[in-house]
Amino acid sequence: MYESDDKMVSHPAHYISNGMEVIDVIEAFTSDLKGIEATDTGNIIKYACRWKHKNGVQDLKKIMWYTQHLIDHLEKDEDDI
Repeated sequence: MYESDDKMVSHPAHYISNGMEVIDVIEAFTSDLKGIEATDTGNIIKYACRWKHKNGVQDLKKIMWYTQHLIDHLEKDEDDI
């Protein structure tokens, strides 16, 4: 795997907590998802984990955006059945 000497590239502090990296958490929670469900869920997790250390309220609003996007997708799929 590629590793950069620049920690902001490979392991930014706002994506690490208690020895866990957000990328590993996202992988664990999306391993059974596909497509937009995996993408939206991964982004929700990412922004939930970093909001306090990165962009504050803006990241919380991104969680809302991706959550609504996922809900809309799932409801559309239900309507198509």
